[in-house]
Amino acid sequence: MSAGPVPDEVAVVIPARNEADRIGATVTAALGLPAVALVVVVDDGSKDATAAVARQAGAVVVRHARNRGKGAALETGAEAVGLVDQRERRDRPRHLLFLDADLGGTAAAAGPLTEPVLAGTADMTIAVFAKTVKLGGHGLVVGLSGSGIRRATGWQPAQPLNGQRGLTRAAFEAARPLARGWGVETALTIDLLRQGLRIREVEVDLAHRATGTGMRAQLHRARQLTDVARALAARI
Repeated sequence: MSAGPVPDEVAVVIPARNEADRIGATVTAALGLPAVALVVVVDDGSKDATAAVARQAGAVVVRHARNRGKGAALETGAEAVGLVDQRERRDRPRHLLFLDADLGGTAAAAGPLTEPVLAGTADMTIAVFAKTVKLGGHGLVVGLSGSGIRRATGWQPAQPLNGQRGLTRAAFEAARPLARGWGVETALTIDLLRQGLRIREVEVDLAHRATGTGMRAQLHRARQLTDVARALAARI
């Protein structure tokens, strides 16, 4: 029989900006995951109470004074985990689990993303959401990322932009410096595959908040498109 996951072997890193309405539920759910005892939230220049809510829910909070983008937030979060590991004089560093701030209570279903990493059968896992909602305009960015990854590596991921990922500390370090902004997921996949690291997709029952099709959502997708294109241009 399996002994199950070792407690406190995984740290969760959550980049967040203006997510005060959902970050508390996300942190609470993440702290309940097997092998997780540390959740780091990187408040990336929020103008609401994201930091205070995350801290109250039990997260270690690191704050960017201005918005620096998702790639920078993930690096900051991983560095914070490393500092905690050093302070605790751990024999080996914690593995990392990247989660988005708007998962809310569904983050409780993220555990399967850590299992292949803990078992040593994958260097990085990528979530495949069991339930997906197709929203206008998003397919263009997904298509660009997926085709770019396939062109660079020969592999076609099911959900190339999915930010829910488990990875070893060594895999994270191998991918540094991370790509800018929203290009980080695309670049992570390409960079690790090119180094011969093992990536597995894992179906999980997670869900984002719907982003809609309004002007704000379209501007967000335009920024995503720009960042993904920039990441691919540097790699193809």
